[in-house]
Amino acid sequence: MAQRLVVVGNGMAGVRALEEILARGGGEQFQITVFGDEPYGNYNRILLSNVLAGSDDPTQIYLNALDWYADNDIDLRAGVRVVRLDTFAHLVHADDGSTLHYDKLILATGSRSFFPPMTGLWADDKTLADGVFGFRTLDDTAAMIAEAGTRSKAVVIGGGLLGLEAARGLQNRGLTVDVVHAGPTLMNAQLDDPAGSILRKSVESLGIGVHTDKRTTEVIVTDGRLSRIRFSDGSQLDCDMLVIAAGIRPNVGLAQRAGLTVERAIVTDDHMRSVDDDDVYVVGECAQHRGQVYGLVAPLWEQAKVLADHLTGADLTSSYHGSRVATKLKVAGVDVASMGVKAPEHPDDEFVQYSEPKHGVYKTVVIRDGKLVGATLVGDVSKVSFLTQAFDSGLPLPDERVALMFDIGTPEVGIGVGELADDAQVCNCNGVSKGTLVACVQDGETSVAGVMAKTKAGKGCGSCKELVCQVVEWAAGGAVTEDPSASWYVPGIPYDKPTLMHHIRELELHSVSSVFAALAPDGREDAGSKMALASLLDMMWADEFVDERDARFINDRVHANIQRDGTFSVVPQMKGGVTDAAQLRKIADVAEKYEIPMIKLTGGQRIDLLGVRKEDLPAVWADLDMPSGYATARASAP
Repeated sequence: MAQRLVVVGNGMAGVRALEEILARGGGEQFQITVFGDEPYGNYNRILLSNVLAGSDDPTQIYLNALDWYADNDIDLRAGVRVVRLDTFAHLVHADDGSTLHYDKLILATGSRSFFPPMTGLWADDKTLADGVFGFRTLDDTAAMIAEAGTRSKAVVIGGGLLGLEAARGLQNRGLTVDVVHAGPTLMNAQLDDPAGSILRKSVESLGIGVHTDKRTTEVIVTDGRLSRIRFSDGSQLDCDMLVIAAGIRPNVGLAQRAGLTVERAIVTDDHMRSVDDDDVYVVGECAQHRGQVYGLVAPLWEQAKVLADHLTGADLTSSYHGSRVATKLKVAGVDVASMGVKAPEHPDDEFVQYSEPKHGVYKTVVIRDGKLVGATLVGDVSKVSFLTQAFDSGLPLPDERVALMFDIGTPEVGIGVGELADDAQVCNCNGVSKGTLVACVQDGETSVAGVMAKTKAGKGCGSCKELVCQVVEWAAGGAVTEDPSASWYVPGIPYDKPTLMHHIRELELHSVSSVFAALAPDGREDAGSKMALASLLDMMWADEFVDERDARFINDRVHANIQRDGTFSVVPQMKGGVTDAAQLRKIADVAEKYEIPMIKLTGGQRIDLLGVRKEDLPAVWADLDMPSGYATARASAP
């Protein structure tokens, strides 16, 4: 009989580990159950800042929709939290009252937002004060978007990547934004002081205020509404919206209560097992390996491969030895790349530095024993592809080190790509190697868009797209075909986003159906394009947007969350968890009348009615006579 594999965590690391397990035949070895706090399929958390900025629709960031779980015979328990782990009895206990036995367990509990101690930050033990938000989940993002229209001045606490991206996203939604950072340098984990200074000037040039060396001590709410924050030096800053992006902390409470060894995170061996229990594996941001905790995607993918090799028996010698971290990002519209060390550490390290503050450009490279061990790029990242591969794979470096920064002597594209080993990782987000891309081209796919669609390369943060194009061009011998639909914003309408928006404004198209009628070939409607178009029109027209029911996602159409078995979860709104006897009586009457099989208290202080049949939804809402308070943060009456 197949063993029972339980995965606690439905985020990027946990599901990537599952994908690797399935690829090694794990579907036949294990009955798989996945618990996830959030009531969704798996989505790309990296792209939440794009959703906040309005450049991506929430539906575009899903990595594994609900159908994927069903197709792979995975029992997904979305919106169900594991609250206790018994490693002696091999049992997990969930907040819906269920208990499940496991043979093997994967902990992929990820991280949570860190909220620094501040007076007035919390309205009560679980609820943030008015206008205060974390920025970690799809629900956080949806709540911020919903509230942005009623606020005018936002402050983001945290000058790291997430904070700067949040600031840019809120600015795109029309708010005046300031960033507050406790340290002297923005993105101090990746950048040295000169680079941070240049990044600051670039951010300020966008109209975003920057306040460094400021520690926020108090959140001030006046007449029930956020009005300002106070710093440790006594100064104040007015705001009516506050976003906390001050870092993350691994979710280790479950492991601690179970008696597993926890330091900064859950301590693992080289096979990604807990050092205390061979039946408990750990992956992602909640794992600590050789003293390191990784918050970037590429190391998580490497961990997932080793875990899958060992768990399935595909390669019992497989082991994880840590990761070399390289990142390329667009921070508040500014290109930034960093890898390895920020400055020379040994007397004989070579250090090359170029700084042009007026134009927002800063570059450094650190070379040790002829190998690249560190690089920082701000403003101009044109050489990042070669530098990343040199850092990862130890490619030979040009004798004139300045050629690492500028196009005056680095290898030609064809030579550089040709020298890469087949196992060189091109897409860090999805763990796609050069060999995988080449094999896809050899199988007959010669368009860049087609290769990306089949391999998932470039579908994460997007920073590798240039290198993906180079590999495809090299593998195809220059015979790359063009896919005209690659630049379309949605599959059903043949325009890129700027052109589509121009036509929508010019023709004053306020509804999804009018866009199809005017711009789609032969006026044909395309179901796969509707949700993205609805989101775009909502952003463009605001109150003038004509919201058509059949253009909404199923959850929005019926004001309920669809479940794996086709039934729905109904969550009446209870602001701050406050209710009364009449509402409770009404909920109980509805549960009995429609034979709703499960009633659950959620982590958001609401009552969740699970197992509602689709045909009963209109009557359920009519009898409840309460607005919806479900997970997408909308509260409109059904």
